[in-house]
Amino acid sequence: MWKQEFVKTSRGRFEFFTQGTGEPLCITHLYSEFNQLGNNFADTFVKHFKVYLINLKEAGFSDRITNNHELSMSESVKDLEAIKDALHYVEWSFAGHSTGGMLGLVYALMCPRSLSKLLIGGASSSMRYMEHEESIYCPRSPLNKRLKEIFSILKTPTSTIEERRKANREWTSMSLYSPERWDEYFSKPSSGKVVQKRLDYYSFKIFPIMIFEVNSRT
Repeated sequence: MWKQEFVKTSRGRFEFFTQGTGEPLCITHLYSEFNQLGNNFADTFVKHFKVYLINLKEAGFSDRITNNHELSMSESVKDLEAIKDALHYVEWSFAGHSTGGMLGLVYALMCPRSLSKLLIGGASSSMRYMEHEESIYCPRSPLNKRLKEIFSILKTPTSTIEERRKANREWTSMSLYSPERWDEYFSKPSSGKVVQKRLDYYSFKIFPIMIFEVNSRT
């Protein structure tokens, strides 16, 4: 089990979970919530780092927001910087995947001197991943219609816990190169529940900006 801790910073109070020894490594995800079970991605680093698995605002028992802009990548980076400072580190490493990886890229751009290492996987530096037909997020993908149905299940307040669990599993399976190896990959209990408010902000606020920025440069 991961150790639950809290830290009070200049930007609020944050919940995080620690495990491992060595250099400090920050891990988070733009719209996931973690608990004492840790996380499959984070588990891979505990033999080499002291891992800080962080719940951003609105996730777990971290502070709530007072303004939706606090859910942006730039504000999330500022939160991570405040956490680093409160933990008395001059620098640490960052690891992330998916939108956690995208957040890591923004972190590196905003605060390059704060990061000794940047470990990114399954991420994208722009919205162009939406243009590839083999991406489930591309409207031309045969899986895109079902993906939208899954998002609807996750977002609907009347969906049961079991329905949401099945939808989450199907969403994850769509992203696997070998979905038939699910039991091998996820035999160990893990956390990482979707925080709908953060996912919605990414989908309707951050992502459209990514599209505008790419289109304005082409």
